[in-house]
Amino acid sequence: MKKTFYKGLPIAAFCLAVVLYSCHSKNDKGTETTAVTDSLKYNTTIDGKNVKLYILKNKQGALVTISNYGGRIISLLVPDKDNQLTDVVLGYDSIGTYRKKGEPFFGALIGRYGNRIGKGKFKINGKEYSLQLNDGPNTLHGGTDGFFSKVWDAKQVDGQKLELHYLSKNGEAGYPGQLDVKVTYTLTDDNALQIDYWATTDQATVVNLTNHAYFNLNGEGNKTILDHELMIDANAYTPVDSTLIPTGKLQPVAGTAFNFNKGKTIGKSIDENNQQLKFGKGYDHNFALNKHDGKTPVATVKSPVTGIILEVYTTEPGLQFYSGNFLTGEDKDGKGGKSYPHRSAFCLETQHFPDAPNHANFASTVLKPGETYQTSTTYKFSK
Repeated sequence: MKKTFYKGLPIAAFCLAVVLYSCHSKNDKGTETTAVTDSLKYNTTIDGKNVKLYILKNKQGALVTISNYGGRIISLLVPDKDNQLTDVVLGYDSIGTYRKKGEPFFGALIGRYGNRIGKGKFKINGKEYSLQLNDGPNTLHGGTDGFFSKVWDAKQVDGQKLELHYLSKNGEAGYPGQLDVKVTYTLTDDNALQIDYWATTDQATVVNLTNHAYFNLNGEGNKTILDHELMIDANAYTPVDSTLIPTGKLQPVAGTAFNFNKGKTIGKSIDENNQQLKFGKGYDHNFALNKHDGKTPVATVKSPVTGIILEVYTTEPGLQFYSGNFLTGEDKDGKGGKSYPHRSAFCLETQHFPDAPNHANFASTVLKPGETYQTSTTYKFSK
């Protein structure tokens, strides 16, 4: 029998995983709930609510740790070509670091509105709403009080499923209506992390939920993702202005640096003399997916180092590909004291289109009373 080893994972984080899995406690319904020890700085209280770390593990040995602070994926360990478990997401060693100003949303659940809303304004039925501005003149990922900064109610359903709940009050961050949100993380036995989202409202509002995991399939802490081979099944993308707000047009990818239909390395075209790439300092663009039935991969990524393959499935019409252009590596506050330099991770954020409330030709993100918002995204790993 081939042994399973742990690769690219700090000793403290490995010990954390072992402690979490072996020293769990059962609640009154017999489900297993896990929390990190105080010494590892994840167990705390924020706004009077307990913050804990939860662990999911499957029969293959893959392991995910999730905090109910922001619903954040803290670590994601999957086997590589040598059957070594490799942590493929960026993150921090303490909740305090996740709360610092300017933190790049590592692993967070994003809402009410993922991505950008131009000038932080939109209208519903002729009434204009103004949001918190936290990205120059625009609103990014819900505003300063986005879901990434909230303590979610958590319930460990079993060893492979976590359920999170958050009730967003009317007017929170400027959004209308009370929004009742549920998210589940499920780690399947074929090494897929499935994220399901539901929401209802008592007043017409806009909703666009996603997750902001930062991936490096070479292992978190590796200095680049430019060698990763990426395929995105999209014939068009949404070009942006200088503040990264979509112009409203759909631009064909054919003949451009944005054509990933047949697959190419992330670094192949990233530094081309292209105004769109200059605006984003690399890729930070929404792709209009050809299919989004949840059954067909919309994107595939492969590491030449570990052999790890990531496939993305979703029911969302768009995919934000971000190449980690604003990571700086200035601080060594990553897991195990690592720094995360420029383009050392990528994000594949499934979504409705950015700034959709201000573009009638984009699919609507308005949710009305009596309706249920429901969407699903799966990140599947193989080797």
